[in-house]
Order: sequence, then structure tokens, then C-alpha cells
Amino acid sequence: MKLSRMTAYVSSIFLAAAFALTGAGVANAATQATGTDYVALGDSYSSGVGTGVYDSSSGSCKRSPKAYPSLWAASNAPASFAFTACSGATTDDVKASQLGPLNDSTDLVSITIGGNDAGFSDVMTTCVLNSQSTCINRINQARDYADNVLPAKLDSVYDSIRAKAPNAHVVVIGYPHFYKIGGNCFFGLSDTSRAAINGAADELNTVTAKRAADHGFTFASVVPAFTGHEICSGSPWLNSLVWTNIGESYHPTAAGQSGGYLPTFASVA
Repeated sequence: MKLSRMTAYVSSIFLAAAFALTGAGVANAATQATGTDYVALGDSYSSGVGTGVYDSSSGSCKRSPKAYPSLWAASNAPASFAFTACSGATTDDVKASQLGPLNDSTDLVSITIGGNDAGFSDVMTTCVLNSQSTCINRINQARDYADNVLPAKLDSVYDSIRAKAPNAHVVVIGYPHFYKIGGNCFFGLSDTSRAAINGAADELNTVTAKRAADHGFTFASVVPAFTGHEICSGSPWLNSLVWTNIGESYHPTAAGQSGGYLPTFASVA
């Protein structure tokens, strides 16, 4: 980044104090952001699938103006903003087709990745269409993948990001819990299956956080922000099963992007 990380960290503390004590500093924060070159990488949780509004030029990647990268860029007016996140992306896809905008001048990078590698889409389909025991078995397969295969996949993509953007502050964002256990969903999956799905999300987040930390990246969990807004809660920020548009299922809504992912990212960006 333009400043050393320690200098930036200390500066952020004083800036936060100014906000808290005086309410001032908004203009200064905006000025800082205008000097930032920001690149948004990742899968459908970064591209904005689930919001229902997409940039037609992004095609099957389904990049949305309501996704957290677009919202952050609109609010902060960075010097440049490259949005290459794509629906369905795996770690290999990120390396193959998303890293082009990264360079020595890149200051800020965000990414959500790993869910497709671990097969979470298939996990949800299996659990919805099959018995509890079949659901649990498929979840366990995904957890085994997350523990034993995914770390090397994450290392590879994180290494590629650092090689192309050696000065960037890289923010790796996790996945939310899908379900509120004991909530107001009286049909569909059992609470046992729902809890197992949440546990798999925790496993994926734990693995991702460790790999991110080992690369000097910042991991940001959205679990706190989504607490009380899971599927089966009174105010869900995640789509449940959407029969009319299956691809939207189990993704954050526009409220989930603006109320969950955006503040989580902004707090560490």
C-alpha cells in the first residue's frame, strides 16, 4: 500500500477516534479512498448472485451493482475499481481468469473463494432432495475436502495474488451460517441437517482464515453480521430455495450484501 502497514494501522486508530469523538473525518476518509486501486475477486458471494440485479455485460458471471464490492466502490470512489468476481468460480478459475487487473499499484483486494471447490452447491442440492443420512454423508465429504485438499488450493491462489499485487492489503471474507437453528422453518430440512450445514460453513471459514493469516492477509467473518438474519430467522438475508431461479438459492439477498458483507468488508478495508 502507499503507507507501511504499521503506519496505516496507527492512522486508522486515530481516524476512528476522530469519528467517535467528533463525528468528523468523513471527508478525510473519502480522500484516502480516492487514492486506492481496488480489485474485487471471487465467487458468487462477491459477484452478487442472489441480489436479482446484474450487469448484463458480465454474462454468466452475474456481477451486481448491489454486491458489496460495487457498493463499497460507489461509496468510497477509489482511484480505480476492477470487478472480476464470477458466479461459480473456484480457486483455479480465479487464477485462470480473474487476476489480470492486479499489479504493483493495487492497494486493496477482496475475495470470497473456496465454497465451490468444497462443493457447497452440491451439498445443498443433496440435502434438499435426499434423506438426512444422505445429507450428512455429503456434508462430511465436503468437510473432508476442506480439511485435506482445499488448503493447498487456497495457498496456490493466495500466492498468485501476492505475486501479482505485492503491495496490496488483501481481505479474505468468509461465508455465513445458512440457518437459524430452531427458527421459523417448519418444513424442509431437519434441524440436524441445518446444524451440520452451519458446522461445515464454520469448517470452511476456519480453514480459510488459517490460510489467509499464513499469507499475511486479513480474514473477515460475516457470521456475526448475519446472526439473526439466517434462513429460518424472522429477517433472512439469504435466499432459501428459489424454485423459479435455482441459481439464486442459498445466496445473500441485496440486504445481505448491504447489511452483512459490505460493513464487514468496510470495517477492515
